[in-house]
Amino acid sequence: MKTVVLAYHEVGCAGLEFLKQAGADITGVFTHEDDPTENLWFGSVAQRAKDYGLNVYAPERINDPEWVEVLRNCEPEILFSFYYRKLVSAEILAIPRYGCYNLHGSLLPRFRGRSPTNWAILLGEKKTGVTLHEMVVKADAGMIVGQKEVEIGQDDDARAVLMKQVEATRILLAEVYPLLVQGRAPAIVQDESLATKFGGRRPEDGAIDWNQSAESIHNLVRAVAYPWPGAFSWLRGQKCVVWRTRRYDRPVPATSLKPGIVVAATEQGVLVRCGIGCAELLRVQVPPAPWVEGDQLKKLLAPIPGTRFTVGQERP
Repeated sequence: MKTVVLAYHEVGCAGLEFLKQAGADITGVFTHEDDPTENLWFGSVAQRAKDYGLNVYAPERINDPEWVEVLRNCEPEILFSFYYRKLVSAEILAIPRYGCYNLHGSLLPRFRGRSPTNWAILLGEKKTGVTLHEMVVKADAGMIVGQKEVEIGQDDDARAVLMKQVEATRILLAEVYPLLVQGRAPAIVQDESLATKFGGRRPEDGAIDWNQSAESIHNLVRAVAYPWPGAFSWLRGQKCVVWRTRRYDRPVPATSLKPGIVVAATEQGVLVRCGIGCAELLRVQVPPAPWVEGDQLKKLLAPIPGTRFTVGQERP
């Protein structure tokens, strides 16, 4: 079956690799030019496609007439989208006679939209997953072909969860691709009453509000930890990035100190007062210096009077 693949990022690589190994007749791969300002820690779909000897395109606007024509000339009977970052037009969706299918990084209809993995961690979810669904004009709203659930561990960061989703993608495709080829795939209507939608996130959204609970701050830190831009606060007038925290389940020191104050050292880090409870900081960076942990972290954040994280550059 002639197949066109729209793909990017790690999930894009996994999807392309699966289809190639499954024997799909891939007549074109559409991807994105890498953004030099982005942390490019993930695999290259363009390079994988070139290694396979496939035709690779990276249009800035895939819905422009000239690119629609390029895609049409690929003569796709089916189209797959794996973490491709642009919505495609109804004109493109009408080309493959056996339909268009998108792999989304959540258990739809929950967490439609951008950055679903990061949002799930930020909101304290215990599980997420991947969903293969029919593509329609409305984003992430088509009928579900299949889903695969993954666990979000209490200390998992976004990269750890994403790599679980990569593996779940391979497993899900192995289950549903033969059904698609045979025309026997499920088509389950999404329950709109359960739908939630979230927008993209910006680096500035990583600002820590120490008035929140320790659990909420822990979720924020792991939702935007490296290779994302990181959660941050201000310390002695300098921006400070918090790369790793841990749930602190032991009794916390009794204190009436303001949120943001470093109240005690622990075996591996320091405790910081939050609106509810204390966050245990394990890895911190004051750019441009490298991140520190353990004894170096304790030295940087010694719990002495005046050691307080603040919102913005306000005075402690």
